[in-house]
Amino acid sequence: MDFSYSQRVKELQTRLTTFMDDFVYPNERVYEQQLNEQDSRWSAVPQVMEELKEKAKAEGLWNLFLPESEYGAGLTNQEYAPLCEIMGRSLIGPEIFNCNAPDTGNMEVIVRYGTQEHKEQWLKPLLAGQMRSCFSMTEPSVASADATNIEARIERDGDEYVINGRKWWSSGAGDPRCKIAVVMGKTDPTANRYEQQSMILVPLDSPGVKIERMLPVFGYDHAPHGHGDITFENVRVPVENILWGEGKGFAIAQGRLGPGRIHHCMRLIGTAERALEELCKRVQSRIAFGKPLASQGVIQEWIADSRIDIEQARLLTLKAAYMMDTVGNKEARAEIAMIKVVAPSMALRVLDRAIQAFGAAGVSDDFTLAAQWANARTLRMADGPDEVHRAQVAKLELRKYQ
Repeated sequence: MDFSYSQRVKELQTRLTTFMDDFVYPNERVYEQQLNEQDSRWSAVPQVMEELKEKAKAEGLWNLFLPESEYGAGLTNQEYAPLCEIMGRSLIGPEIFNCNAPDTGNMEVIVRYGTQEHKEQWLKPLLAGQMRSCFSMTEPSVASADATNIEARIERDGDEYVINGRKWWSSGAGDPRCKIAVVMGKTDPTANRYEQQSMILVPLDSPGVKIERMLPVFGYDHAPHGHGDITFENVRVPVENILWGEGKGFAIAQGRLGPGRIHHCMRLIGTAERALEELCKRVQSRIAFGKPLASQGVIQEWIADSRIDIEQARLLTLKAAYMMDTVGNKEARAEIAMIKVVAPSMALRVLDRAIQAFGAAGVSDDFTLAAQWANARTLRMADGPDEVHRAQVAKLELRKYQ
């Protein structure tokens, strides 16, 4: 395995880093201010976001996540990793480059399993950053980490499918630009356990779709993106909206969640890198008990442990990306599961040390640490909880000795 960066990746790293320094970090507060100046935090997207997206497009820093050169930059997962890491240093960063969840995963699903009509109607506007999407899989009434538990129904009725069910944590549903949901439900409860589910495209303006509420994360509303609690009551869509075919939902979910999981890990490494940078700067400028915090042995241990944690997580991320590129997502499932356990916990440890070093300021909104911690903590559950990924790794390990 060769983890060195190509000349193209190095150039993109430099350009992305410059863009983040010049435009993204200085506008994080502007974004929040514009959001708070609106009548409602859900009514519109801050103008600065649209301005930054146009700048990113003009710089050619757009849709870097898609391996397919027809639609994206044609980068491999391994090549994309260090770039995604840079974007992940800011909570508003990924969207600026059109590399934000859940849109990236939804776009990949439509690229791989959608019809030409789906691509014209939904993929092209998503690729252009003109609309947003959400992914409706998780349900409040069942343990959704086991996708076979999903209870929402997708039933054929002539030339239409009728959808009934309740979904929550449909991230992106609150965005006024969100026009389409990728919904997972059961088409045949009597089929093989892994062939009962299907995925279907549901326009959010369809009669019977109702966003009941937006769910906060540790008190953060994540507006205007947000996380929706949605009911689908006798929602009718054309049969053509089914993705791939009936019974293919579980297979699509496994394919979709592989890249989605590793993208989260890439971003978390960037989150941790920024936290460590801020920690190092802070402890050198703060004087306590007559000397800089940086001279305290315990602080030096925090710094050393953080660097070690980040480097270990980065190497495992790169290995998982390399395997996805060379042997496919299925063969890389152990590595994907391992890094999904490692990266959020690593980021939380680094963020926690930085928060501690900042003292009271660390838990305020004057810095990004608290918001990043809340985001990283949710990722120990999103796209499957740690326990499910550990069980997967253990099963694959035991299989070697059977």
